[in-house]
Amino acid sequence: MRRLLVAAGAVAAITVAGCGTTATPSLENVTLSASEVLQQSAQKADDVNTYAADLVVNVTDAKGAQAGLVQGTMLYQKSPQVATDINLSQVSFNGQNLPGGVRVIVDGEVAYVKVDMLKNLLGATKPYIRLDLKQLGSQAGVDVDQYLAQARQFDLKTSTALLTASKDVKSVGSEQVGGVDTTHYAGTFPVDEAVKQLSDDQRSQLRGELAGAKDVKFDAWIDAQGLPRKVELNGGKPDAGAFKATAMFKSFNEPVSIKAPAADQVGELPQRATADLPS
Repeated sequence: MRRLLVAAGAVAAITVAGCGTTATPSLENVTLSASEVLQQSAQKADDVNTYAADLVVNVTDAKGAQAGLVQGTMLYQKSPQVATDINLSQVSFNGQNLPGGVRVIVDGEVAYVKVDMLKNLLGATKPYIRLDLKQLGSQAGVDVDQYLAQARQFDLKTSTALLTASKDVKSVGSEQVGGVDTTHYAGTFPVDEAVKQLSDDQRSQLRGELAGAKDVKFDAWIDAQGLPRKVELNGGKPDAGAFKATAMFKSFNEPVSIKAPAADQVGELPQRATADLPS
């Protein structure tokens, strides 16, 4: 079950908005090359403090048949404290659906996880289980923090930084996304080069998520302000299956409400569950 939660959290969070305060020029009435647009977009991610997104991740096996599907929404805020609310209404792997989906609220160093079947499998008595990331990792002998931190790792800033490693990006036309005019860019990026754009603590974890994918194909729809309105990533290997992850971004810098569940809805991870967690 821990691995299912890890997988669901990781793929759901493949693109989350970054934040910051440094302003960059609008892309309106400015002629830039496709690679320069991606550079500008990576900088603009630093201006985004909050956002909402619709997420879809499809996983196929080596024969091209669907092996997994994750679909849901995400809210993100950078300040006053980093927080995310991932609500996955549909989670299925190998033809089996996870009843009730998955909800993960990450607030600083604490995660609140809601999976209906935990009540039966782990003996949970409350809808949400509170996970003190550092404490749980110590008690259970596994680095849970490393996995749940992926909810913040695949943010918009990280995603746009990866795209800047592309050497073949080009504009492929103008399209509307969510009623907003955008320019559609397409290309590929080599994983080994792309991770060099990231901080040291992100590189090894991100390599793990993209393991087996030498090159990742991408499509990015960028608006006139340099903000990605849609990002689509495709990767994998012919003999090991592939993934397609799509994020639709909206409500940039608008108020969001990300709150921990009410105290009477939260319980601790049962002791027998921590003893049974695999390393």
